Amino acid sequence: MHAIASVSLAIFLIVTGAAHFLAPGYFRTLVPACLRRERLLVAVSGVAEVVVGALVLVPCGRPAGGWAAAVLITCYLVSHVDALRRARPDRPWLLERPFGAVARLMTNVLYIAWAVAVARSAA
Repeated sequence: MHAIASVSLAIFLIVTGAAHFLAPGYFRTLVPACLRRERLLVAVSGVAEVVVGALVLVPCGRPAGGWAAAVLITCYLVSHVDALRRARPDRPWLLERPFGAVARLMTNVLYIAWAVAVARSAA
């Protein structure tokens, strides 16, 4: 079970990190305007996700990789809180409405819990 959760997290991170380079425009829309430098942030976070995912994939790297994933995903809370702040019920896209923004935020919290569980089970 622990290996399945760890490998799944690793694949999730690596695929999501690669997606930063395959669909950078989408990820740039997630960067809060106050942070600026969207292209740089998307590239750096994409590389970080691939590296952390690779670390989680290797059994001896799982404890550090799990904690690194939890920290990395926690950093993304800034984006989700900003999305919640900007959410409006009349927006056409569900994730831009209040319910969708809350769902994104809660999903992110579950990802953090997943990463912490991997880190703890691997130690």
